[in-house]
Amino acid sequence: MREAGRRGLDEQAVLVAAGLADLAVSALGTALGTVRGLLRRSDATELAAQAEQDLAARGRLVLDRYAAAPPAHLEVLARHALAARERASDDV
Repeated sequence: MREAGRRGLDEQAVLVAAGLADLAVSALGTALGTVRGLLRRSDATELAAQAEQDLAARGRLVLDRYAAAPPAHLEVLARHALAARERASDDV
């Protein structure tokens, strides 16, 4: 009984792997067809230049999002204290 269950799982794993391989081949074929179509275009160089600019802009956004150092903790506290003092002096 245990052997039959294991064999079923092994067969399931093989079927999933075969399905994934077929999906990858299909996606690769579609991608190659798209690339061939793009290479036949008369504005391929302009399209490539625009794609490069788009990728550079996207990279800049990613770097700005993840590489920027957060503000110093004490500086943030000092700004809050200054703003609180200014509010207190405006109330008087």
